[in-house]
Amino acid sequence: MSKMHITTTVNGDDVEFLCDPRETLLDVLRDRLGLTGAKEGCGTGDCGACSVTLDGRLVCSCLVLGAEAEGKRIGTIEGMAKGEDLHPLQKKFIEHAALQCGICTPGILVATEALLKKNPDPSETEVRYWLAGNLCRCTGYDKIIRAVLETAADMREAS
Repeated sequence: MSKMHITTTVNGDDVEFLCDPRETLLDVLRDRLGLTGAKEGCGTGDCGACSVTLDGRLVCSCLVLGAEAEGKRIGTIEGMAKGEDLHPLQKKFIEHAALQCGICTPGILVATEALLKKNPDPSETEVRYWLAGNLCRCTGYDKIIRAVLETAADMREAS
């Protein structure tokens, strides 16, 4: 099977890669581009560990083909921090101990960043609904929800 040449933007950088037509975006990110933040938890789009944004839309990268990235903008956990400066969500997750084993954390952070871009003033119910596709077996969700709501408040106050 011949490889496909894909040109895309990942975390603001122009990127080119070759991939098999059946290769998932998750596999491309991890194996071809070395971006290992997105994790494969289920391979069926049920856990959210592989969450990334594709043209601003939250997607499970295990359900998207790498070829579908052609001409699109991809956002991953690696793109959240700016150099040594963590994203406000990352800081709050640390402050609230809203992570434990780390398998789900990148997907949850990408998902909540996408939520705050869409709605900078979410209610607790909206945050819980938005995260319904991200499974965490370690933390429960209370610390995560508090971290997201505090980040949203801080970001609104700062702007």
